[in-house]
Amino acid sequence: MELAHDGPLAIPLWINGRACLTVGNQLFDVVNPVTGVAQHRVPLCGAEESAQALAAARDAAAIWTGLGLSGRQDKLAQLATALEGYSGHFAKLLMADRGVAQADAEAEVVAAVQVLRADKLGQSGVLGLVVGAERPLLAAAKVAPALLAGATVVIKPSPKAPSAAFALCELASRCEFPAGVLNVLHGDGPAIEGLCTAGADALLFAGEDGLRGPVAELAARHATHFVVLN
Repeated sequence: MELAHDGPLAIPLWINGRACLTVGNQLFDVVNPVTGVAQHRVPLCGAEESAQALAAARDAAAIWTGLGLSGRQDKLAQLATALEGYSGHFAKLLMADRGVAQADAEAEVVAAVQVLRADKLGQSGVLGLVVGAERPLLAAAKVAPALLAGATVVIKPSPKAPSAAFALCELASRCEFPAGVLNVLHGDGPAIEGLCTAGADALLFAGEDGLRGPVAELAARHATHFVVLN
C-alpha cells in the first residue's frame, strides 16, 4: 500500500501479478461503519484500468488452462491452506472494513476456505466478478469454481470493503498462481461498465440483492452474459 497525498493509505489495484496505483483517479474513503474512521482509500477506476486488468486476465488464460484440471485444483488447495494460515489477518481486514464482530469475521474466513476447497466447476472464459460489501471475502472466494474451470478473472470489490479481495489476490500470487489469473480493479459503475466494453466473456455477481439489479442492467446494456453466484 502507498500513502495517498492527503489522507489514509491507498489500496492499489492488483493487475498481472503485482500491485499498481493509478494516477489522477478520484479516491474513495473506506470508512469503518462502527467507528466512522477512514481506514483506507481506493481509486475509482474507469474504462482504461478495466481494459488493462481484463487484458492481463486474457493473456494469462492459456497458461492457466494449460495447467489442467488437477493443476488448477492443486493451486486452489494451496490458496485455501494459505488463507487458513492467515485467518487472523483476514478477519482483522473484515473487521476494519465492515465493523463486524470478530466471531463473524472469523466465520467468514472459514466459509471462504471451504469454498476454495470445493470441487465444483463454474463459468469458464475471461470474466469479471462484481463483489458486494457484505461478506466480501466469501463473495470473492466464490470465484473458485470458475478458476477451477479454467477461467481467469478480474475481481471488482465494493469500494466500501475492498481489503479482503486485494489480500486474497496477493496471497494467490504468493501461492505462485500465474500472473494475471486473478486481478483486482477498484471502483463502481464506470469500472463495471469498463469490464463489459473491454470484452469480458461474462460478468459474475456475488453480493447483496439491492446491488444485483443495477449490475445486471449494466451487463445487459452491453450484451454481456450475467451470472449470479449462489
